[in-house]
Amino acid sequence: MQGMSNSTPLSEPVAQITERVERLLVRFEELQRTNALLMQEVVTLKQERDSLKTRLASARSRVDALLERVPQAQEQPARD
Repeated sequence: MQGMSNSTPLSEPVAQITERVERLLVRFEELQRTNALLMQEVVTLKQERDSLKTRLASARSRVDALLERVPQAQEQPARD
């Protein structure tokens, strides 16, 4: 076993480790906040994407309906 005389030289590395751990904890908390913000942004973007998909499907449906009328309109003058 080592005596008390070795506790003083160890206090500097312990202080350095403590400081580093504290910095890591601060960084970890920052990353957690950033992650939470990014997760919220993902949710928002997914909702926007779903809304755009719905609008696109609706627009496609309207375009398809219009395209069905176009050939009929073109065929009628050709028959006359």
